[in-house]
Amino acid sequence: MSEPVLKVAGLRVSYGAIMAVKGIDLEVKAGELIALIGANGAGKTSTLKAIAGLLPWSGSIEFFNQSLRGQPPFSRIARGLALVPEGRGMFARMTVAENLQMGSYIRRDAGVGEDLERMYQRFPRLKERAAQLAGTLSGGEQQMLAMARALMSRPRMLLLDEPSMGLAPILVERIFAVIREVSEQGISILLVEQNARLALQAAHRGYVLESGTIGLSGPAQELLHDPRVREAYLGETLD
Repeated sequence: MSEPVLKVAGLRVSYGAIMAVKGIDLEVKAGELIALIGANGAGKTSTLKAIAGLLPWSGSIEFFNQSLRGQPPFSRIARGLALVPEGRGMFARMTVAENLQMGSYIRRDAGVGEDLERMYQRFPRLKERAAQLAGTLSGGEQQMLAMARALMSRPRMLLLDEPSMGLAPILVERIFAVIREVSEQGISILLVEQNARLALQAAHRGYVLESGTIGLSGPAQELLHDPRVREAYLGETLD
């Protein structure tokens, strides 16, 4: 069994007196796609933001056996940890090409141009829109750009926050196809997704967050067939 790439222990995140994440433990191994599901307000996005360095936290977060305590977001990116945020986080007044170049700003190697062309091959729509301002793209195009921008940093792990939000079903299918492709290339993924069925169908394992705590965890296929998950998160009414 491989060692965890990401190991979170006793993670707590608070907003003033309100504790959003209440001491959770989770881990992601090399090449794993892990789904983190739960109701709105359960603490999913807070967990990702803490791991990415965007929120204060307590507990322990280790990435490749090194603590992330005190490490700013850019340092975490340099270590190979990239976040695709909820809402995409585009540089709206920059072009598609400029947004992709921003994704590689920490790199000093000669492969940036090759990776840029690889992103255009993976997302042909972005190549068509390369000179277009990111803020004028459709929601689906912005999600493609957000993922491509994160991949331009050559991450060892992706944190994906609600990649299907607001997208038409056909675009959701395309985005999840890319997520599976990235996973198959060996990049570890921690996926927060409101569409629990899609997330668990794509994932190897899953965690269910309930009011800031881990209520359930296990292989994704087992969670898909768990009556508690089916009734609470998959919209099924069980007798």
